[in-house]
Amino acid sequence: VQLQASGGGLVQAGGSLRLSCTASGRTFSGYTLAWFRQATGKEREFVAALKSTNSNTFYADSVKGRFTISRDKAQGTLYLQMNSLQPEDTAVYYCTASRTIIHSNLRVPTGHSYWGQGTLVTVSS
Repeated sequence: VQLQASGGGLVQAGGSLRLSCTASGRTFSGYTLAWFRQATGKEREFVAALKSTNSNTFYADSVKGRFTISRDKAQGTLYLQMNSLQPEDTAVYYCTASRTIIHSNLRVPTGHSYWGQGTLVTVSS
């Protein structure tokens, strides 16, 4: 599965961005989808996840209430709507897709199978 993330850019604090992730030739049906991010000098961290089987969503505490993960079933596109962005949200954002994943591994990078190339989000103060 090849994933392509896009939508990153430079935004002022308080602004919004929407990231997109597509998979070549797939609609993500049956997959667990997620976003991770990695800031310079820091470890990769979980941002949000969505289980396409039941549409359950999960968020890191740091983004809860500001970010929304969603999926366009017809287009086969995963989104991350990011509102009220803060400088600490600056990072490279990666989308992931996993056909099977143990729930306890949902927030762990090594638990996810396929990764996109990342898209840079920069939030200026």
